Amino acid sequence: MSLYQEYIKEIEERKEQGLHPKPIDSGELLAEIISQIKDPAHEARKDSLQFLIFNTLPGTTSAAGEKAQFLEEIILGTSLVDEISPEFAFEMLSHMKGGPSIEVLLNLALGENPAVALQAAKVLKTQVFLYEADTARLAAAFEAGNPIAKEILESYAQAEFFTQLPEVPEEIPVVTYIAAEGDISTDLLSPGNQAHSRSDRELHGKCMISPEAQSAIRSLQNIHPDKSVMLIAEKGTMGVGSSRMSGVNNVALWTGKQASKFVPFVNIFPIVAGTNGISPIFLTTVSVTGGIGIDLKNWVKKTDADGKTVLDANGDPILEQVYSVETGTVLTINTKDKKLYGSGKELVDIASALTPQKMEFIKAGGSYAIVFGKKLQTFAAKTLGMEAPAVFAPSKEISHEGQGLTAVEKIFNKNAVGTTPGMTLHAGSDVRVQVNIVGSQDTTGLMTSQELEAMAATVISPIVDAAYQSGCHTASVWDKKAQANIPKLMKFMNGFGLITARDPKDGYHAMTDVIHKVLNDLTVDDWDIIIGGDSHTRMSKGVAFGADSGTVALALATGEATMPIPQSVKVTFKGELKPYMDFRDVVHATQAQMLKKFGENVFQGRVIEVHIGTLPADQAFTFTDWTAEMKAKASICISQPETLIESLEIAKARIQIMIDKGMDNAERVLQGLIDKADKRIAEIRSGEKPPLAPDAHAKYHAEFVVDLDIIDEPMIADPDVHNDDVSKRYTHDVIRGLSYYAGEKTVDLGFVGSCMVHKGDLKIVSQMLRNLEQAKGKVEFQAPLVVAAPTYNIIDELKAEGDWETLEKYSGFEFDDDAPKAAARTEYENMMYLERPGCNLCMGNQEKAAKGDTVMATSTRLFQGRVVEDSERKKGESLLSSTPVVVLSAILGRTPTLDEYKVAVEGIPLTQFAPPVAEMVSN
Repeated sequence: MSLYQEYIKEIEERKEQGLHPKPIDSGELLAEIISQIKDPAHEARKDSLQFLIFNTLPGTTSAAGEKAQFLEEIILGTSLVDEISPEFAFEMLSHMKGGPSIEVLLNLALGENPAVALQAAKVLKTQVFLYEADTARLAAAFEAGNPIAKEILESYAQAEFFTQLPEVPEEIPVVTYIAAEGDISTDLLSPGNQAHSRSDRELHGKCMISPEAQSAIRSLQNIHPDKSVMLIAEKGTMGVGSSRMSGVNNVALWTGKQASKFVPFVNIFPIVAGTNGISPIFLTTVSVTGGIGIDLKNWVKKTDADGKTVLDANGDPILEQVYSVETGTVLTINTKDKKLYGSGKELVDIASALTPQKMEFIKAGGSYAIVFGKKLQTFAAKTLGMEAPAVFAPSKEISHEGQGLTAVEKIFNKNAVGTTPGMTLHAGSDVRVQVNIVGSQDTTGLMTSQELEAMAATVISPIVDAAYQSGCHTASVWDKKAQANIPKLMKFMNGFGLITARDPKDGYHAMTDVIHKVLNDLTVDDWDIIIGGDSHTRMSKGVAFGADSGTVALALATGEATMPIPQSVKVTFKGELKPYMDFRDVVHATQAQMLKKFGENVFQGRVIEVHIGTLPADQAFTFTDWTAEMKAKASICISQPETLIESLEIAKARIQIMIDKGMDNAERVLQGLIDKADKRIAEIRSGEKPPLAPDAHAKYHAEFVVDLDIIDEPMIADPDVHNDDVSKRYTHDVIRGLSYYAGEKTVDLGFVGSCMVHKGDLKIVSQMLRNLEQAKGKVEFQAPLVVAAPTYNIIDELKAEGDWETLEKYSGFEFDDDAPKAAARTEYENMMYLERPGCNLCMGNQEKAAKGDTVMATSTRLFQGRVVEDSERKKGESLLSSTPVVVLSAILGRTPTLDEYKVAVEGIPLTQFAPPVAEMVSN
């Protein structure tokens, strides 16, 4: 069977699912299609033309290469196709976004045919996705006196690719759709259990919210064909939990507009909103697609005559509606005066959603075009020996004379690119920064590779110190979906220049370590900036930002990222932690005490600068990891010198293990990280460059001291699934003490795993089992206990120290890398499962608890349907707690009492923490 026949067969199969033909990325398939077009008598010629014109992916896909070459033949007259004139061929080339299409356009523009050269130049002037090889050709032709090259460069220097685009309409009419009340997790827009289909945009779009919601959106569009549907989180924040490019893609697919008539299922300009705005990393993703994210502020806290907030019986603020945005409400976004209007009245100022920079993203159809356009303009002006005219909105540069710098301000100033020389920048400034470490994870990686192809990138930027492609999100089950997607992903990323978890040639054992843990080791400088394709990209060294697959692709391709310098909240500690408490309880207590003190989440959208002191990177990571659930933009650990050195030595040892496995590449990237760590250690020891610390006179949005003395029982984050106010369900803000449950809440399954645990947690499990056996003669599980170490290093260390043998003794299942599970587990017995290192239940895309279960987990995810789905009998619950609480809950089949807990942990060294003796600041 030919490739074309196989494609037709696939099309018929997709029809049964209500799907259109899958866009073509295969050069071999398109070559066959082109041969059929060239044959006037071929029975499939008509369909082949449609596939070539309207169903071929652009960028650097092999199909794009075949298409560009064929269009070049048509323009030069060596191939004649009645349906495709040279003018139409040029139009198609203009939509192919770089790569082979730019090569063809340069061939034509710099060629011998003057008429063709002028046409090619006209198209080239609209293009921005040019790379070094392309710009080098232009520069060389200009130096040789080519007038067309000069004309193109002059156009680029004036940024005509941007200035000649249509302006953003002054008024944008919208009709509202309430997607849900309360915080909307990106799992609602792109469920984790559908991660395998993310690269198939049409198929993945069917999982957004629900079929009923999709039908309601279509109905609104039929009633209001001239309006955009605005997706709303009523009484909540839109897009919490992760960046989820696939979530934004889904919203755009259902409510946006097609980016190019020649490329199916790639839509732009989604409009989303929330009563409490948009989650910061999700908002970045919205900008990638040229969309708008609005902070509605349509509910406010009720106040009494004295201006004090009125509370309900539970002590929560009572909200009053300022204006209604119920489904079907017609509103107008005015981009000139930056207001939201309804029924002719001003409702709310939305200037923060329509900054000059964001208006440029909307005009250009997304942020990529602006990033590449600025670089192209700079190149052209430099080549011509002229000053680049001010075309783009100037970056906001905020500097307060005499004001010190927070830790994040210091990092941004150190890594800033293109800022005013000598100017010290403070929070609120817009900054382009160099990125040191980039991480791509395996359920968004296929989208990242598509983004790289779409922006015509072929190799990692030399600016990046190291980049890593993980395999942790698909580690639990090596099913047909994983077998089809992951090797393809690893091959692409390995060829692009990343260190990959799996060797495309099977030269080393697959590593399914949790990506955040690996990046935490790869970060070997406390002044580094890290970008990762996951919301939990939050390192305990440097500053890390979770990002969408597109921003990750941009960082890989350019070595840069653009964002405002965030405000910071300073967190310090006082008091003494009781010996029976775990550091996870400190993390939960931080959030609970913060909410109690401020009455609102001051962490949201800001950097938490946590003065962690003497806690090494592995343990400190528990705090930084949780800051994603605190809705913080990022976090920075301020460490003591010897602690930082200890963490760097651990990182070096783990990087060396990766080298020993054969994971380094020809550029010796991993060895370069070890060398960089050695240099940093020497700087700290000599005093040449002490650990990162804020200035004593730095200015913070807020400062907060966590009181360890008042933490007197284990703390649990509860999804509060039965709260009468649906907007307060499934948030991470309900933190309860263990005694709240009075030892009576049934627990159906326990989970120790995810990025929130370190080696100490697995040792706690081992020691608790030994203690319980000694006290009771045997250990019986009243509920299943799933244990998934985050890394193989941890397992190796546990084996060397004797703890893994104990875990094996009590387990009823142990993973086998030589024969990984081919299907997800659907039923559990009351025993312990030792699962493969990776995300496991936390991700929810492969393994899940049984529907309706109450799960006690060390995980970070309590969103509806993530770890456990609802059943007809009851709602699924994912309660989050420390390792000892999880283990004891599984053994008892219920939450323990405080006395039971204290007995169970007696003599076990938990993850302890004490405030640093002296605060780290720079003078």
